[in-house]
Amino acid sequence: MQPSMDFGEEAVPADAPLAARMRPRTLDEFTGQDAAIGPGSMLRNAVEQGRLPSIILWGPPGCGKTTLARIVAKGVRANFIQLSAVSSGVAELRKVVAEAGARRQAGQRTVLFIDEIHRFNKAQQDVILPYAEDGTVTLIGATTENPSFEVVAPLLSRVRVIRLLGLGPEDLSEIVDGALADGERGLGGQGLSLDEAGRRLLVEGANGDGRAALTALEIAAQLARGLGQLVIGGEQVTGALADRRPYYDKQADFHYDTVSAFIKTLRGSDPDAALYWLARMIESGEDALFIVRRMVLLAAEDVGLADPRALQLAVACQQAVHFVGMPEGWLPMAECAVYLALAPKSNSVYLAYQKAREDALRTAHLPVPMHLRNAATGMMKQFGYGDGYRYAHDEGGHFARGATYLPEGVGQPEYYQPGSIGFEATAYERLRQLRKPPGPPESSEHQPRGGPPQP
Repeated sequence: MQPSMDFGEEAVPADAPLAARMRPRTLDEFTGQDAAIGPGSMLRNAVEQGRLPSIILWGPPGCGKTTLARIVAKGVRANFIQLSAVSSGVAELRKVVAEAGARRQAGQRTVLFIDEIHRFNKAQQDVILPYAEDGTVTLIGATTENPSFEVVAPLLSRVRVIRLLGLGPEDLSEIVDGALADGERGLGGQGLSLDEAGRRLLVEGANGDGRAALTALEIAAQLARGLGQLVIGGEQVTGALADRRPYYDKQADFHYDTVSAFIKTLRGSDPDAALYWLARMIESGEDALFIVRRMVLLAAEDVGLADPRALQLAVACQQAVHFVGMPEGWLPMAECAVYLALAPKSNSVYLAYQKAREDALRTAHLPVPMHLRNAATGMMKQFGYGDGYRYAHDEGGHFARGATYLPEGVGQPEYYQPGSIGFEATAYERLRQLRKPPGPPESSEHQPRGGPPQP
């Protein structure tokens, strides 16, 4: 590990992979990320003024985090030290900052770039903190994961987080065209071109990853030349992508963002979108039982008693996936997802529990009423356990009208307010009868919220 004395720019061998040879060398060569580095952006202004703050670059693989770090280090004429959080420990960090301190005495600046900074533990992040704070090093961290979850708060408060996005189709096309045209570093001069079918497949298959696009282009070009062709077509691109899976880290934001999208489409009753997000997760290798667990929860929370069969089907889906396994497990999962999307929705049970929970926490000190206690022994019966309890089956309709089942300090709240969709329309009518007070018939003005109109 040595500082890059040409201020962040590395000499790239002629036989290096195309993606390495085509790395942008300046901010103007950098494709995409206009919000992060475009004119007027904080980072561009900082580089132009020679006052680079410590930053964290947050974005998916292939969006240019390492390249951007090198460019800005070069822009402020700083020595560039790169460490990987996977392989570097506290001792190496202390050595780096000691050397940076010596260079600072000589009037030289140091940019410390830490790849995958989210893999540093708290102790390692704490080592960096005072040196980033006093300017011994300018820290640039790179991460694919949300820094607010993975970077300790004291360090996070001393850096600027810059969000980088996956590259769009136009950005990827621009990168590919640049590589085909560049005769010095790219494939220019070989007479190669890319047909429209090949371009579409390449852009789609790269999944927003510029490095992946250039790697696939290089392989596809080799395949085309091997066939004596100068036009790179869809067949060569398909072979180059070689069943490339979309970026999906089970521990990172993509994991949570994708399952969130899936749940929201089920709740929103869109079966087509639900199948799309389900396929995204399955084809990316997501844990099938994790997906099913989310469907079980949605069946209870969002479908609820509007369709009680939804929970039964979701649990049956879990059993089927566990029994059948993958890859065939996608069949019961797809069936369950479509059913849940089309099912009527109600969150009345969820809301009712939240209200009951508030009261339960507030009144947890209240004793269980004596008539609800079980007189398991003669002594307990002597103390009044069970006195006054009304056995529902001994009364008309198997219902003890007017009986109370809550502590005195709670009152008689009506937590559950059924809706008017699906089974809950029936549940509403049943509850309306149960909640009638003893005595005169119920007033027509009284009805649970959201229920059907009274006759």
